[in-house]
Amino acid sequence: MRGIWLESGTISLRDDLDRPENVEGEALVRVLCAGVCNTDLELVRGYYPFTGVLGHEFVGEVAEGPPELVGKRVVGEINATCGRCEACRSERSSHCPNRTVLGIMGRNGAFAEYLTLPIENLHVVPEGLATDTATFTEPLAAALEIQEQIPIGPGDRVLVAGIGKLGSLIAQTLALTGCDLVAVNRRAEKRELFEARGIRVIGPEEVATGAFDVAIECTGNPAGFAMARDALRPRGTLVMKSTYAGKLEIDISSLVVDEITLVGSRCGPFAPALELLAAGKVDVEPLIEHRFPLAQGLAAFEKAAEPGVLKVLLDIA
Repeated sequence: MRGIWLESGTISLRDDLDRPENVEGEALVRVLCAGVCNTDLELVRGYYPFTGVLGHEFVGEVAEGPPELVGKRVVGEINATCGRCEACRSERSSHCPNRTVLGIMGRNGAFAEYLTLPIENLHVVPEGLATDTATFTEPLAAALEIQEQIPIGPGDRVLVAGIGKLGSLIAQTLALTGCDLVAVNRRAEKRELFEARGIRVIGPEEVATGAFDVAIECTGNPAGFAMARDALRPRGTLVMKSTYAGKLEIDISSLVVDEITLVGSRCGPFAPALELLAAGKVDVEPLIEHRFPLAQGLAAFEKAAEPGVLKVLLDIA
């Protein structure tokens, strides 16, 4: 089968990949559409020593599996866990030490014609939900994880630093809480996308020091981290949504003196994400800027890596 392969920091389009064999407890999924995200780009830059097929945001059709799922469109949670360890038994399965992670760690991903995932990871896409829209389920779930970790509601002053591929979804989900929300974006021409949803957007130079209760860092660069950190009041909460290929320097003393809570945040709940998409409460259509067939997957990566580009989709089937 054809797929985008990462090895030693280099991606290639290969036509000689073996189609994955379905095993007991899993389903074989024919991939229809997949999205390129910043984690994919960081993996190429060396964020984690992964070799294999990239990609973890997808919609596919079950080709082999339980009869009630065959032919159904599905999305899939990316962590395939053992179900037996202490982390799994303690409802921390996304941190299972025995896990594989779709397109990230030990499991080939979605930038290929087929993938496999445990049956329990799959969620059926509602019939009325467009495939393009459903492709955003995984990153939208990651956005919703913030509210699983910390309470956010009316009266909370919240800053989203960086409204790119993930930050745009985070801003929309936080706007539904009624919090006092401000998003930061350098590119003025992108702001109307979010202001149409009632989200106030400012430039980095307008961010007031110590003015926010919560700051969400999703720029993926040290300058964005510094801006988010400086925006917090003492005893504020800094939520980290970015993965970095390099090292990040942090003034630990300032975190201690200001009693800042630092929260790492990644995977989140799929069912609420699908519900929001089906109800039209999160608008992803304006975020799709480019799409490519799998045969032009390398060009898709080049486009996704350009500054300011939002979502790039790959049409697989």
